[in-house]
Amino acid sequence: MENFSLSLDMHMHTVLSDGTDTPAEIAVKAKDAGMDLFSVTDHDSVKAAKSVLSVPKEERPLFIPGAEFSCKDEHGKYHILGYGFDTENESLAAVVSRGHSLRMKKVLARLDFLKSSFGFEFPEEEIKALLSLDNPGKPHIGNLMVKYGYAETKKQAISDYIDKAHFRSEYIRPEEAISGILAAGGIPVLAHPCYGSGNELILGEEMESRLLRLIDFGLRGMEAFYSGFTGKLRGAMIGLAERYGMLITAGSDYHGMNKLVKLGDTGLREVDEYPKGLFAFLREIAPLQK
Repeated sequence: MENFSLSLDMHMHTVLSDGTDTPAEIAVKAKDAGMDLFSVTDHDSVKAAKSVLSVPKEERPLFIPGAEFSCKDEHGKYHILGYGFDTENESLAAVVSRGHSLRMKKVLARLDFLKSSFGFEFPEEEIKALLSLDNPGKPHIGNLMVKYGYAETKKQAISDYIDKAHFRSEYIRPEEAISGILAAGGIPVLAHPCYGSGNELILGEEMESRLLRLIDFGLRGMEAFYSGFTGKLRGAMIGLAERYGMLITAGSDYHGMNKLVKLGDTGLREVDEYPKGLFAFLREIAPLQK
């Protein structure tokens, strides 16, 4: 561990995904919060990253393009973060396009489920507006349900209705996301490593096995600092990262008003010394800062 003081947040979402801030707004908020470095990591999308790059440098902290890919294979679900990639790379664009296509299929399947199981229907113009979004998902459907009186809150809409849907859905495989990020010159990182599907918590041998599979695909880092981690979980993830020489990142998973998580809430302030893997990550992305 090394002693240092740095303010960064490498895991945030904008309105182009399932957050509530525009890319420009989140850039200003990062500056107002005194960030030294930040990234936006919208789901299966690089549009926000491109947008933030257009914000004048004097109006934002140093920025690293990012994205978060929702992945699944026969062993479980994973969220793979990518950093410092070429936003115009064709291999990465193919993964983004596939992720968006699969996301749209899931939205339609969820709408069909709500109609067939509960009789919930929405006006055609609302459906068109939903499908025109860059990255529609459960929060957007939940907001519609509240608007039309099918649920009292978005949280209730998701837990009591939307999450009741059980259908076979296709996902990007983790090796696809990792390969696309690497091909674009980026750094693939496992987001909130010990969190699986829903409230699933993965630790011990299963967590280690999970990590080793991803390392074989080219995974290079772990998000060991995360807003949802206790000190014990954080320590376990740091230990695992150090055991296998992984880069370490820190992210809040900020979604604006869609979650209670605050921008910059990464857990970095709770430690006196930073692990070497975090410094290794910062040294590697230093030439990529824009």
